[in-house]
Amino acid sequence: MPRKAQTDDLFGAPASADPATDALPADDTPRPLADRLRPARLEEVVGQAHLLGPQGSISRMLERGALASLILWGPPGVGKTTIARLLAEAAGLRFAALSAVFSGVADLKRAFDEARARRRAGQGTLLFVDEIHRFNRAQQDGFLPVVEDGTVTLVGATTENPSFALNGAILSRCQVMVLRRLDDEALELLLSRSEQETDRKMPLDEAARGVLRAMADGDGRYLLNMAEQLLALPEGSPALDPAGLATLLAKRAALYDKDREEHYNLISALHKSLRGSDPDAALYWFCRMLEGGEDPRYIARRLTRFAAEDVGLADPTALPAAIAAWETYERLGSPEGELALAQLVVHLGTASKSNAVYAGYNAARRAAKETGSLTPPAHILNAPTKLMKQLGYGQGYAYDHEAEEAFSGQNYFPDGMERVQFYRPAGRGHEARILERLEHWAKLREERAEGEAGEPDRTRRR
Repeated sequence: MPRKAQTDDLFGAPASADPATDALPADDTPRPLADRLRPARLEEVVGQAHLLGPQGSISRMLERGALASLILWGPPGVGKTTIARLLAEAAGLRFAALSAVFSGVADLKRAFDEARARRRAGQGTLLFVDEIHRFNRAQQDGFLPVVEDGTVTLVGATTENPSFALNGAILSRCQVMVLRRLDDEALELLLSRSEQETDRKMPLDEAARGVLRAMADGDGRYLLNMAEQLLALPEGSPALDPAGLATLLAKRAALYDKDREEHYNLISALHKSLRGSDPDAALYWFCRMLEGGEDPRYIARRLTRFAAEDVGLADPTALPAAIAAWETYERLGSPEGELALAQLVVHLGTASKSNAVYAGYNAARRAAKETGSLTPPAHILNAPTKLMKQLGYGQGYAYDHEAEEAFSGQNYFPDGMERVQFYRPAGRGHEARILERLEHWAKLREERAEGEAGEPDRTRRR
C-alpha cells in the first residue's frame, strides 16, 4: 500500500489520506461503500484518463515534478476531492483542506500562516479548497499572494463554470482541469469493484444493470450509494429487472430530491423520455423534479439543450420554443411559469427527432483537430491589398447570387482536404426537405465539376 499523505484539517491537526481512518474508532465500524472504495492511487481513479492516464495533463505535470495550481471543474461524484488528496501524496506535499461553505477570513489566514511555517521547515503545502466558487471576490483575491510566491499549491474544486464563478486573477494563476462525468465503462467498473468489495453479485439482470448506470448519469458517488442499497438486499434475492429496479429506487429518489443533493438520475429520465418521444413519461419526470424542489431554471436549461441536441432541424421551432418557455418562466415565476415549461416538455416529446446537427458538429470538431492549420482556398479569401491580389487572393471566386439557381458549386474546403459530409439530415420532419435540397445541390455540384473538367481552356472553379 502507498504511504499516507500528510494532511491538515481546518485546525491544523494531522489527518490521513483517508478521512475515515481518522474519524472511526475501530476498523470494523461500518463505512459507506463509496468511502471503502475510495482510490488509494491516482491510477485507480476512474473516468478521468484525459487527466490521469499516461498522457494525461496532470500525469505529465507530476512526471516533470512541476505540479501547478489547479482548478478541478466537474460535476458531483467524479472524484475531485479524492484526486486532490492523491495529488498531494504523489507530489510529496502536505495536504490541507478548506471548505468555502464553512470557512471565513480567519480560516484562510490560519491556513496561509501554517503553510508559511511548513515552507520554512522545507515542507510544501497543497491547499485544497472545496467549492471554491463560494468564496467572494475579496476572499478569492486573498489566495493570490500565497499562490504567486509558492507558499501553497492551490487546488480548488468547483461544480460551476470557472469563467463565471472565479476571478480572472485566480484563473490566470491556475490551470483549469475539466473532469468528465463518468461514462458507461467507468460506471461499470465501479459496480464491479462494489461486487468485489462486498463479495456479492449485484441482484440485477443485464438490462437493469444498464438502467442503474443510466440513472447515475455520470455521478460515481450516486451510483455507489444506489449499489449499496441493492447489495443490502437479503442474500438470495431474485435479480431485478428494470421495472423492479425503478420500483425499488423510485421511493428513495424523492428523499434525494427533497435535499437537492442528487437529481441527475431524474433529469436523465426526463431527457431519455423526451428522446423516446414519450410526452407522458416526460411530464411525469418533469413533475417529479418540481415536487422534489428542483429549480425550474435548471430544467429549462436542460430542455433547451435537448431542443438543440435531439430535435435539431427536424423541428426548427423547437429551439425558439425552448427559449420562449424559459423566458416566460422568468417573467411569470412559479407556479404560473411552470405551465410554459410543461408545454415545452410536450412540444419536445411530440416533435420529430434528429441529432444530425449534433453528430455533424462533433464530426466537424474532430476533423478540425485532425487537419490542423489548413488555410482556406485562395479564391474565397478577400484581397484588400495589391500584394494579396498578386498572390491570387479572390481570383476565380464565383458570386453565388449571380450563378444559376444561386448556386456556383465551388469548393469551400481547404486545398488538399477532400470534401466531407458532416451534416446528414435524418429525413424526418423539416429535415426531409433539407435532405432533398442538399441532394439537389450535390447533383448540381457534380454536374458543374464535370462541365469544368471538359473545358480545359477555362479556369476551373474550385
